[in-house]
Amino acid sequence: MSTENRNRPNILWISLEDTSPRFGCYGDPIARTPHIDRLAASGRRFPNAFSTAGVCAPSRSAIITGMYQTSIGTHHMRTTHTNRYTPEMPTPYFAVPPHYVKTFTEYLRAAGYYCTNNKKTDYQFPPPITAWDECSDEAHWRNRDDGQPFFSAFNPTMTHESGMWQKDDRPLITDPSVVKLPPYLPDTPKTREALARHYDNLARADERVGQILDELEADGLAENTSVFLWSDHGEGLPRGKRWPYDAGIRIPLIVRWPGQLEPGSVCEDLVSLIDLGPTVLSLAGIELPSHLQGQPFLGPQVEPFVPIRSGGKLREIPQSGAIQREYVFATRDRYDESYDMVRAVRDKRYKYIRNFYPEKPYLLWIPYRNRHPVMQEMWRLHAEGKLEGPQQLLFRQRRPVEELYDLENDPYELNNLANDPAHRSTLLRMRKALDD
Repeated sequence: MSTENRNRPNILWISLEDTSPRFGCYGDPIARTPHIDRLAASGRRFPNAFSTAGVCAPSRSAIITGMYQTSIGTHHMRTTHTNRYTPEMPTPYFAVPPHYVKTFTEYLRAAGYYCTNNKKTDYQFPPPITAWDECSDEAHWRNRDDGQPFFSAFNPTMTHESGMWQKDDRPLITDPSVVKLPPYLPDTPKTREALARHYDNLARADERVGQILDELEADGLAENTSVFLWSDHGEGLPRGKRWPYDAGIRIPLIVRWPGQLEPGSVCEDLVSLIDLGPTVLSLAGIELPSHLQGQPFLGPQVEPFVPIRSGGKLREIPQSGAIQREYVFATRDRYDESYDMVRAVRDKRYKYIRNFYPEKPYLLWIPYRNRHPVMQEMWRLHAEGKLEGPQQLLFRQRRPVEELYDLENDPYELNNLANDPAHRSTLLRMRKALDD
């Protein structure tokens, strides 16, 4: 093993599913996430992190390639129809990204990294054989050559939306009466129990995070390993998952990088999950391919941060010339059986959404989504005429062409300002950002 490889940092990813920042370190008093909270206390939290889609496979395709799913043909959910040859379906259908698009792990492997994935892929295309040294339930950094730098991904799946469905063999631990429901969901026992179940699943995921971090510590690797924890998109509740509202795309992001990031620090910069791959390449000292659409937010290919004191507190600001994101972008396209086309752009305060099918209702028919207990509650109450106020938003039969929200004053995105003359300049600016 070369001296260069021995001096390169190891990189560990822990990716959750369907998870908004309902952690103690994000200020949630109900959460039971001690391991994740300790990770944040020893690293940096990014409260303005977002996915490029409110659903897993399009988002994961952007993450693994560093390319927007809409630019490489992976934007329609569940592009694959079959994984094997049959007489009835002789050709498996997958998205086929352009020939120059690679998984970023291929660049890592070419540079000498041992790359493992335990084990979820879900990229809308089969991972090439050059993507991973190991991709299985047994994949682990411990299987590498002695001294070889590694990139290892672990994917706890217990927080998926299906974990909110009733399971008779798993009693609730979180008290449903204490959970806080968004105003666009009906406040019923069934709704509260579903969200309480999600908190229980988050606690289970936190235990798995603790196990992985303990293994890293036991191997004496914690000080030379940067740890990233994130979710593939926001939480699996109606008007969250599958939508570009913040409930569907705002995600937790925590990075621990010993000796490089101040413990307990917070960076308010906008970050998109499309930036994860370029950031890993930056940490590994690998030149970024010119076609990548994400940008690194850490590492030597980003202008370093310089510490300053302000009001007696230590802060960090980027040096002159550092490029920070002004916007993040998100999409909604065909999800399972139902075609759609929605585009969104967000800065730190405003969200602009464009509906390309304004003649369609918000709720297209997606049988899998309808299995969700909260969605079943909403259909029931809608049929009984009992939904009130914001609870009726998803049941509108037509959509506005444009939506604009002031997230500082309207975090649940209830009050559309697109036709408000006082916000005309913001509308034009955000509209142009999306067009560009």
